[in-house]
Amino acid sequence: MSGSDRPEGDGPVLGSAGVDRVLYEGGVYRTPSTKVGLLGTVSPTACVYPSFIRNVWQSSALARKGCYGFEDWIDSSMRVLRALERVGVDVEVSGAEHLQELDGGAVIIGNHMSTMETVILPALIGTIRPVTFILKGSLFRTPIFRDIVETIGAIGVTRTQPRQDLKTVLQEGGDRLGKGTSIVVFPQTTRALDFDPEQFSSIGVKLAQRAKVPIIPLALSTQAWANGKWLKDFGGIDPSCPVRIAFGAPIDVEGRGQAEHQQVVDFIARHLANWSS
Repeated sequence: MSGSDRPEGDGPVLGSAGVDRVLYEGGVYRTPSTKVGLLGTVSPTACVYPSFIRNVWQSSALARKGCYGFEDWIDSSMRVLRALERVGVDVEVSGAEHLQELDGGAVIIGNHMSTMETVILPALIGTIRPVTFILKGSLFRTPIFRDIVETIGAIGVTRTQPRQDLKTVLQEGGDRLGKGTSIVVFPQTTRALDFDPEQFSSIGVKLAQRAKVPIIPLALSTQAWANGKWLKDFGGIDPSCPVRIAFGAPIDVEGRGQAEHQQVVDFIARHLANWSS
């Protein structure tokens, strides 16, 4: 299906373009054993970024022509995941069974550590079910990203105007969830290696409450893709840092959602502590 066949703002559309997909066993994915080449050993960053940049460029061109669908997005994500694995980045995902058992859309709420999660989560989640993201609004104004994020039905927020952001998320997010598309939310104001619950807003819980869908907690450790000194998206790739991602069991929101928000915070903090020990 081409982008021209898709109702505008309808979210991702399932197609049949891709072939390489993440295979889960018992809800778990682990990077297959891979022999790392000489260049990947000497300069993993130099190996990964050409694939990353090429994927963004090609995806943008296709989206601009109306020829970029959900499966194309997953293909792009898979290529970057494989590029990371080829230089020795070890990825382990657990709890995918919670996504597989969902009857409809859910709000997936997680911590935000690096560029990596926005690049590889489409492959890890999209293999199972339709998904989109809440992203910073500046991406919708950046020519190379604009057509991509609009095509995948992403939702843009300012991160500086909480009331306007909440209104946008409740309206557009409710529309996506009502059509069965899950939404990934990073409630932090910015990416950070350290998890600070005080900087973790309840916007995802409020969306789930309004849309009457469950929450899926998401904990991740993706410091293998560092935040850049000059351009935050373009830091070094460090294969010595294992990538760990965990999805939790669905949580139904009751009342004002304060207890459920705390459950998500506790889930993230617990996994980060376990991974660092």
